[in-house]
Amino acid sequence: MKIRRIFFTVLLPVIVVSVISSCHYNPDKQTIVPDTDWPLYGGNKAGNRYSALTQINLQNVQELSVAWSYDSNDSSAGDNPQRRRTHEIQCQPIVVRGILYGVSNTLKLFALDATTGRQLWKFDPFKNSLPRYHQCRGMVYWEGGKDRRIFYSASSFIYAVNADNGELVSAFGSNGKVDLHEGLSVNFDASGLSVIATSPGIVYKNTLVMGSSVSESGDAAPGYVRGFDVVTGKLKWVFHTIPQPGEPGYDTWPKDTYRKIGGVNNWSGLTLDEKRGAVYFGTGSAAADFYGGIRAGMNLFSDCIISLDAETGRMNWYFQTIHHDLWDRDIPAPPNLVTVKHQGRMTDALVQTTKDGLVYVLDRDKGVSLFPIEERAVPTKGLPGEHPWPTQRYPVKPLPFDNQQFSDSDITTISAAAHAYVKTIFDSTRHANKFEPPGIDGTVLSGYSGGAEWGGNAVDPDGILYQNANHAPWILKMISREDQLKEMDKRRNGEGLYLANCASCHGADQKGNGKEIPGLLHASDRLNKEAIGRLLLTGQGRMPSFQRLSEDQRNTIIQFLLHLKAAPGAVGGEHASNVAHTTANKDFPYLPAYLPSVWKKLTDPDGYPGIKPPWGTLNAIDLNTGEYRWRVPLGEYPELTKKGIPLTGTENYGGPLATAGGLVFIAGTRDERIRAFDKETGRLAWEYQLPAGAFATPITYMIKGRQYLVIAAGGGRGLKPGGSYIAFALPVLSK
Repeated sequence: MKIRRIFFTVLLPVIVVSVISSCHYNPDKQTIVPDTDWPLYGGNKAGNRYSALTQINLQNVQELSVAWSYDSNDSSAGDNPQRRRTHEIQCQPIVVRGILYGVSNTLKLFALDATTGRQLWKFDPFKNSLPRYHQCRGMVYWEGGKDRRIFYSASSFIYAVNADNGELVSAFGSNGKVDLHEGLSVNFDASGLSVIATSPGIVYKNTLVMGSSVSESGDAAPGYVRGFDVVTGKLKWVFHTIPQPGEPGYDTWPKDTYRKIGGVNNWSGLTLDEKRGAVYFGTGSAAADFYGGIRAGMNLFSDCIISLDAETGRMNWYFQTIHHDLWDRDIPAPPNLVTVKHQGRMTDALVQTTKDGLVYVLDRDKGVSLFPIEERAVPTKGLPGEHPWPTQRYPVKPLPFDNQQFSDSDITTISAAAHAYVKTIFDSTRHANKFEPPGIDGTVLSGYSGGAEWGGNAVDPDGILYQNANHAPWILKMISREDQLKEMDKRRNGEGLYLANCASCHGADQKGNGKEIPGLLHASDRLNKEAIGRLLLTGQGRMPSFQRLSEDQRNTIIQFLLHLKAAPGAVGGEHASNVAHTTANKDFPYLPAYLPSVWKKLTDPDGYPGIKPPWGTLNAIDLNTGEYRWRVPLGEYPELTKKGIPLTGTENYGGPLATAGGLVFIAGTRDERIRAFDKETGRLAWEYQLPAGAFATPITYMIKGRQYLVIAAGGGRGLKPGGSYIAFALPVLSK
């Protein structure tokens, strides 16, 4: 009895107080962990999206609540719901010295008090210019003495903004900005071509290393990686991703190809090993996507993982993941720098995940794989003039985290009607191999809009990789440019210009390709003449600018889309297709002989992926052994759950965040939730219904003893609009 009395009167109250305290933030309790920033895109220069903070942990994560919320929408976006809807936020903010820096859905840079969400300042890059909206996934912080700067990109410029007051740093470049066309116009004039930066650069000493995003069609600028002086903005070096005479890799292309085509760009971001002075990144495919008749060969350095000397731009090594890419299988995310136990010893490594669901684990100094890789024969029957490479690489370990082909047994079975609908499409396409060359008769693209995406992944110090994945096949059909022009001539109206300039993405039927690229059949319901004109002039997101077209040509496209009568004297009628043809030949460095006529997701009649679930997953992979720890569905369609269909997962964009608190946080799903999973088992530990979709990567930081979790809930992708940055924390324990 005495023992029971001691337990209930002494020990139990202590246990209860201890448990309660662990589930709350106590401002009076001595701070054990110092303030912890999130100073870089990806958390650190290794890009690992990992935090050592433990205040929020597996035991108390259910207690998380909203600490503050900030609406980043400006008034003009708020007054125009459609404008808000088309500009999602992919930004992963940074936190430095208690200040959070982020970007709005209209590319305004802002600074907030990271404990309250109170705005300190806001910078508008388009205050005195015509805007061009695109995705901005993050920014770079740099300081030299009292000089504190934020570097970020909007339209075709890198801006240097004073981190303290939001004003341009006039000493950088031309009054605070550098044109991203700098250093590109070597072989042909790239000044009028689309060049933006959707992912931030990275700083080594006094060098800002930048990649870029360019068109993926014949009008692509070259995707050279460049180093700029972080103080002055002066161009320091250029790495030619399409080699020039005398440079390594030049012989993997036909002679002088570098004068004719562009692409081979790093759009997904970079990581840095400061000790080695090395920057690491991946490249995309060469222009144009899906047809490479002019570029016979392996095409170095397209689809490569590359290490450069960050100070000089000299190449240390490369590793090509796709030879002669015909499937737009760009390296979609920055590599991670990790240390793994390999063959009994600790090895500094690089891990790169891909669109087709592969994981490459390479020695960081040599660029050679730590696990076996097989070079296997693949189909080589391509379009006329094409030169498919006869072999491609297959890592033996880790196993792929996305489907490598689409077979009859993979067709959706969520309903008999859905199965029958997809089966009809399946039977009319080529689908036996993910390396089936594109063709006129139709090809199923496996590992295209799937596997890894730009959100990247998280890696903890134990070498466990946490990777979200999409599982969604696409349909691709090609058409010869000659046949396209014949079709244009038959129609002899604004539709000809639409077919030449818009149909490769939006489709000849104007139905779009799913969620990212909208249909235009009913464009007049949401867009007026001025809005379409602005989009054609400035571009938006993945859509390039069409400034190369004359004003009359752009007006003709607008009249076609809005079903307006052509104005007297406008370019249209019998001359429309001829103008499109001659203008293209004059303005483009390269006109592919074949281009997409159908390019869309393979879905059932209700818009769900045509493949069996899961359609979205979160995966944990041990990089030391190459084995999977767990794999779970990510996301939910509530309407399917109500029908008794097991959890399917959804399409997801944005990356994970792993913490020492035993959690993996991730949003990005179409059900507009943010979740926390048990890092050891994959068990769902917490979820929260956001006000809009969060297609971004969360961050965490600690200020004055309180840990915060922040996500940008920008909406979009066919869902309702948003624009909020939301911070979560444990409740404050009352005094």
